Amino acid sequence: MEKSSTLSAKAKFKVPFGTVSITDKARVLIDEALESKWVTRGKYVQEFEEKFAAIFGVKEAIAVSSGTDADAICCATLYDFGAQRGDEIIVPALSFVATGNSVLQAGFMPVFVDVKRETLNIDPDKIEAAITPKTRAIMPVHLMGKPAAMDQIQAIAKKHNLLIIEDAAEAHGAEYQGQKIGAIGDMAAFSLYAAHIVTTIEGGIIITDNPKIAEAARSLRNHGLVGKFTFGRIGFSAKMNEIEAAVGLGNIDIFETILSKRRRNLHRLIEKFKPFEEYFITIKEDSYEKIGPHAFSIILRENCSFTKDEFVQYIEKEGVDSRNLFYSMPTQCPSYAFLGKKLGDFPEAEYCSNHGTHIGIHQDLELEEMDYIVEVVGKFLSDYVK
Repeated sequence: MEKSSTLSAKAKFKVPFGTVSITDKARVLIDEALESKWVTRGKYVQEFEEKFAAIFGVKEAIAVSSGTDADAICCATLYDFGAQRGDEIIVPALSFVATGNSVLQAGFMPVFVDVKRETLNIDPDKIEAAITPKTRAIMPVHLMGKPAAMDQIQAIAKKHNLLIIEDAAEAHGAEYQGQKIGAIGDMAAFSLYAAHIVTTIEGGIIITDNPKIAEAARSLRNHGLVGKFTFGRIGFSAKMNEIEAAVGLGNIDIFETILSKRRRNLHRLIEKFKPFEEYFITIKEDSYEKIGPHAFSIILRENCSFTKDEFVQYIEKEGVDSRNLFYSMPTQCPSYAFLGKKLGDFPEAEYCSNHGTHIGIHQDLELEEMDYIVEVVGKFLSDYVK
């Protein structure tokens, strides 16, 4: 029987943003790992890798210590394909900062491209203008679990001989034109952080069908180790441990249940928010895709008579937890000031950040909570719309 542990926000909010599912199986495996005294990478990590790969129909999965490490190691595999330090990887301007950070951590330069407000994802029509002789890969992010425009991205990558690294951190279970997100590009990085569909509490995992990429990734996660004690690459210390893998194995068993509950909640809000379309841009699911729901994004339309701060303060006062809709990394994160970009360079990403929020639709929430969210938003509009 599944048991769930919700985050501490549960006590404060009627609709908390995130949760984590810890199953009875996970508890048994954790106890077994502790009893064996072998808690570093071992049989549970290997089993987790095999089962995760099976979900996505790929040959290889490499478990690591975080989603950021998964991104960074994916980037670092490019050195096995002739890339040099200082080469470039194209990424969307709007994402969790780990996307840009991982490119830098791997020794590359992120080249940012603006997003489309309606999808939150990289604008494929703006990618080619960002390609230079130093470009080695495109890293689309499937933000909120909504697939990026992979057909156009694939065509651009093929034309310019670039690799595709899917940042699928939030997109477990998403599909695009009948293909599973994560199995479309040359490789993909998933986050297994607590709020995601499959979690190991902290953790990440890389999937690929390319044995050369898999070999490099396994080496890179362990200091660049090749063979018994030779260090052939500049690597990371990024191994997953047995305790984390035990939690992940429990989640694998209930993956379809978690995914179906999140998709049910997503569809409920998509339908119930239709009367609010005059005021908000919300995540939508097109006919050719299935969203792997991470959260429900809400962006204020231009010329609203209320502000995002007023909206967020109101819904949180009524018990609906929320998070800001990330930032335009090159223009709204001080850590990227060295790039010399200025406000206005990425207007769509900046707009999404300035006017957007997102709320939870996770598996511990029922349709009752979704309807409560709609009720709160309706009350807010009746009070604030002039």
